[in-house]
Amino acid sequence: MSNSKNDKPSLTGQKLKTRKRDEREKYDSTAFRDVFFQGFLECGTDLEQITKWLDGSANKLDYRRYAEPLFDILFAGGILAPGGRILHDDDDSKVSRTDMCVAKVGQDQLKPFYQVFCKLIRQYKYLEKPFGDSLKKILLFLKGFNDVERVNLAMITGIVLGNGLTTPSCLTSLFEDHLVKSGISLEFVTIMFRAWLKESGIDGISSGLKKAQLDNRLMEFIPVTKQSPESFDKYYREAGLPEIADLQKSKRTTEIKNELKKHIDAMLSDEEPLKEIIQFVRDKIKKSEINEAEAVVLVWARLMNAVEWNKKEEVVADQALKHLKTNTALLAALCNTPSSELALMKKVQEYCYENQAFLKTFQKIILLFYKAEVLSEEVILKWYKDGHGSKGKSVFLDQMKKMVEWLQNAEEESSDGEDN
Repeated sequence: MSNSKNDKPSLTGQKLKTRKRDEREKYDSTAFRDVFFQGFLECGTDLEQITKWLDGSANKLDYRRYAEPLFDILFAGGILAPGGRILHDDDDSKVSRTDMCVAKVGQDQLKPFYQVFCKLIRQYKYLEKPFGDSLKKILLFLKGFNDVERVNLAMITGIVLGNGLTTPSCLTSLFEDHLVKSGISLEFVTIMFRAWLKESGIDGISSGLKKAQLDNRLMEFIPVTKQSPESFDKYYREAGLPEIADLQKSKRTTEIKNELKKHIDAMLSDEEPLKEIIQFVRDKIKKSEINEAEAVVLVWARLMNAVEWNKKEEVVADQALKHLKTNTALLAALCNTPSSELALMKKVQEYCYENQAFLKTFQKIILLFYKAEVLSEEVILKWYKDGHGSKGKSVFLDQMKKMVEWLQNAEEESSDGEDN
């Protein structure tokens, strides 16, 4: 006798029925295109009507599934085949391309076209990634577009990036050799940067490039044979984009400063002669965009970083003065102008404020620098009058009061002596 608990149902001889809603239609991008074009024809060139039609057709056209041909059409006017050419139907009676797309419209229509993308992506969040991927693909196929179309694509890219609709990671397509060698990449980003600058300014460009880790790769848009800091600077300034030239210059200066920091730290650690450190820093100043004021501030920071300071206020003053006294020649060699002297004095003020153990040591350091001819009388008086920073202002002015009075009296006595 069989146990009913152990009996298992059998599917033998049973035919499974599939519900129609579970059946998935075959992917057909050309069928999508044909329906899409039909809707576009009804809207004409009215972008507001197109936006409404796109919103109302999302479910019918299944944007989630057909996101790629959707954006191909909106950007290029038709479905893109490998290489960037528009895919043409064998049936000549069917339309394969529309002029109502980013590549074909007038430049005055580009900002309204951005609004089409913006409203579409805000309404259907799942289109955000496909949009970025499609733009990246479009840029890869730039050779398939003519000069006028590439200008439009560059401008819309700048508008899109300036408003944060996608990330600048799409620009990595422009590093492809065939685009860089032909100069297409450089022409594209030049137009793109102009549009991007109008939308979000240089701070927006700097922030966007940094997030996409492209801030160190701007030089790569230029053909290899022309890649140099001088060529980069000249090109962008002549192109009316000094902001991009300055951005690159600032980046390069930061890199040089970081390199300089590492070398100075190593030289101080190895106790190399001050003459060699001075020569090294001077050589770097000559070969880079770093000026003397920036260099002396950097050297001060490395000197103060080279010591493990005692936390006791009464001890750290003697420790600091002893350390700085042995290195005054290094600072003096880099203080050949009033601006570099003042920059150093303000940096010392900032350091003593931010490191509270040095709060009462400021005047002693300045006196040491004055006696060692690192700082001049004129600069100290200038600092006291109106050249000081805001950090710890009242504390440090009070510390310097007697020294300043002494300097002023000495100056008056010297002047009287000359008159007599």
